Amino acid sequence: MPDVSHFEKILVLASSGSWAGPVVDLLRRQNCDPTVVNSLDEAMAAINSGAFDAIISQSGDFMAVERSLADTQTRLILDTIGEGVCLVNAEGRVVWANQRMRLWKADATDRIRHVCTDAFGAFAASIANVPSPARLRVKKYSITIDDTQFFEVVCSAVLDPNHRMCYIVAICWDATNSRRLQQKLDAIDQAGRELVRLEGEAISKLNVMERLKLLEEKIIKFCRQLMHFDHFNIRLLDKKTNKLEPVISVGLPNQAAMMELFAMPEGNGISGYVASTGRSYICHDVTRDSRYVSGLDLAHSSLTVPLMLHDHVIGVFNIESNDYGLFTEDDRQFAEIFGRYVAIALNILDLLVVERYTTSGRLAENLACELAGPLNDIAADIDKIADEMIDDGNVQARLSNITANLNRINESLKSVSRGQQVLLGAGDRPRQDDEVLLTGKRILVADDALAICETLKAVFKRAGAHVDVAENGIRACELLVGEARYDLVISDIQMPDCNGYEIFNLTRKLGHPPPVILMTGFGYDPSHSIIRAQQAGLAATLLKPFTVDTLMGVVSRALNLSAPENCTDR
Repeated sequence: MPDVSHFEKILVLASSGSWAGPVVDLLRRQNCDPTVVNSLDEAMAAINSGAFDAIISQSGDFMAVERSLADTQTRLILDTIGEGVCLVNAEGRVVWANQRMRLWKADATDRIRHVCTDAFGAFAASIANVPSPARLRVKKYSITIDDTQFFEVVCSAVLDPNHRMCYIVAICWDATNSRRLQQKLDAIDQAGRELVRLEGEAISKLNVMERLKLLEEKIIKFCRQLMHFDHFNIRLLDKKTNKLEPVISVGLPNQAAMMELFAMPEGNGISGYVASTGRSYICHDVTRDSRYVSGLDLAHSSLTVPLMLHDHVIGVFNIESNDYGLFTEDDRQFAEIFGRYVAIALNILDLLVVERYTTSGRLAENLACELAGPLNDIAADIDKIADEMIDDGNVQARLSNITANLNRINESLKSVSRGQQVLLGAGDRPRQDDEVLLTGKRILVADDALAICETLKAVFKRAGAHVDVAENGIRACELLVGEARYDLVISDIQMPDCNGYEIFNLTRKLGHPPPVILMTGFGYDPSHSIIRAQQAGLAATLLKPFTVDTLMGVVSRALNLSAPENCTDR
């Protein structure tokens, strides 16, 4: 007997004969711990229940033990793997299945068995046409149960020595989760395509605020219905100031939505970190994360992803929840994909607005050039007729009216071609329509275009108001915090030092916040300030160029006054 003194636990299979007794005594004298069994079944049970350093048996029993060990290990492997495995015969009966498959419900195993039966017949029919049965390809099947559960099945043929079909081996796995993930990805992709579909006849008729509103409604709808996000906000990065400007906020306190944040890795919350690094961030417990700043009341977890456009961060998409650890890696992936579509949609909208803003002026200039010749010819003809009919007072009066109309046409064309610094019809409105409409009201006008400031001042003064003019945003802010108490503020949205939104935001902090009207040239609002201001109580928006009638109608409604009947919005 070999030296076994270095073995601690030894299994002795004493199935027959009297040899086992002396062997066990010898093992004990060598300080071993022998376990004696009398049958193969007992031996396998002992092996499955504990670890042994060696097995001693008669040579006739050793092969049976080895085969049993191999079968046990194979069964262990098949029962441990994540897929279901089964063996199906020609009659469609499952002759063996691993533990994973045995745990599935009967309707799933029955469908898999039927698929294996179909595969058996298909393989049997193919054998005659295959030069080498070893080249038989596997057959793949997809199974759907009640549109709620999905399985994938791969079938392989088992041949006897004569190359005749005897069994089908099937490997099966529950693909429900992956199928649902794919369906959700497809739904997000479809939603994203709808987000960026900003062209078309219906949408082309909308101004930029209406388009932004439509985009906002779509984003909110898809966030809620598709991804089940009820508390979120979107901020856009202002490249000049590095500030994250809030654009859309749903279900968050106004204080949190309007909090001043910058794209910096520290000191500006998770949104600042994500905007500065371009990396998504899942916060499983806001109480233990030093980067988290005030957001949803009783918030416990959050997910923040960057809005990426051409590999550049243009903003952040932040979602919050009252539950701890709500967000998963799947949620992160969904939010990132959806965020890319949001970024594309906002960019397309900006491009369309810029195109409208730049081309409108060019079209007006081209129109003015085209009409200049004919209008000059008309003026020359008027002068000629006037000379010929110099003694006819009626003709002279009519020619004078025609000349005045021509002059107004020329001035209007010049005004339109000047683009955003335009107020149409300032000199045409009868005085009596406006002279008492704003009596006693104090109005602040802020615009870096001096001409429009003076024009608005003249219109409002004629309507009875007292008007202060600010040539820039800083001056407007100084006047707002001064001693004067304003009944109305009307400001351009884009000024170089302090924009209209900042002016609006300042008015909200006053003890007597006046209504605010923001003006923008051809609807151009690249920082989407109007959307943010509308969420916080903006009175109205005016798109340049606008008429005096439109202006007075908007002002009257902002002040809850009785506007003249001919005052309508553009």
